[in-house]
Amino acid sequence: MLSLGLTGGIAAGKSLLSTRFRELGAVVIDADQLAREVVAPGTPGLAQVVAQFGQNFLLPDGSLDRPRLGSLVFADPSQRQALNAIIHPRVRAAAQSMKDQAGPGAIVVQDIPLLVETGQGAAFHLVVVVQASAETRVARMMATRGMSREDAQARMDAQASDAERAAAADVVIANDGDPQQAIAALDELWHGRLLPFVANLVAGLPSAGPLTPQNVPADPSWPVQAARLAARVKTAVGELAVSVDHIGATSVPGQPAPDVLELQVQVRTAEDLLAAMAPLAAAGFPLSGRTSGGGSLHVSADPGRAATLAVVVQAPRHDTTG
Repeated sequence: MLSLGLTGGIAAGKSLLSTRFRELGAVVIDADQLAREVVAPGTPGLAQVVAQFGQNFLLPDGSLDRPRLGSLVFADPSQRQALNAIIHPRVRAAAQSMKDQAGPGAIVVQDIPLLVETGQGAAFHLVVVVQASAETRVARMMATRGMSREDAQARMDAQASDAERAAAADVVIANDGDPQQAIAALDELWHGRLLPFVANLVAGLPSAGPLTPQNVPADPSWPVQAARLAARVKTAVGELAVSVDHIGATSVPGQPAPDVLELQVQVRTAEDLLAAMAPLAAAGFPLSGRTSGGGSLHVSADPGRAATLAVVVQAPRHDTTG
């Protein structure tokens, strides 16, 4: 199963991409929809919201007055944090249940508005961010949601910045102009990267690439890209990893290098090395061979981001204190 996180600022166009993902055959999990379901009338989630914020946030039919509560929490970070503490764990549990029901060859897309703010990027094989300018988003909120400019700006200010989302993104799709351009970009991503990626995951195969990649000018984003991969690896293997480091030519600032990220994982024992193989394969790094030192060598299954991962057993420490 290939797991994608889809996010973007309010009114950037997540719904547009979610709809297209469904049309292409993805399993789409909508965090906003789940957030409504976990506080539906009669649920423990709604009871906890009422206990936290009061009965005056209920409509006459017993459902949550979402606009009124939204106005409160977007104006007060402490209130927003209290609401998130109620809703987010329930949404994550519901989303995990849906993922567990997807088949091994599925592409599962989780539409999560606050993916960056809640630090969930490392839980996915890829993060897709839809971007639109602030002015475009304000205009959309005023036209389609009846918001004032001030309310629209407050909603945007309560979320991550465009720069923060871009840093978390493996793929950025622009949605400032014709929606068909964003859809075309998503279609290209689907056919050119996602379908081969999930096929490699199912088969346990690395992505094919050039045998001798040529040097390219240094890319200042290499460390950021490597950090995203390292976070996913650390999430996948957990406490088995003593460290996950960006190594090799792409870790040297300003140095031309083949566009292949190199990571190294240190583990404590040979048993830990073996135990790490299955979670690494599931995370997109199937076994490719052995390192010269007897560790394991893994190559990314993602055709859109060439990367290798060496797992080595930590050298034993020698007591030199006498």
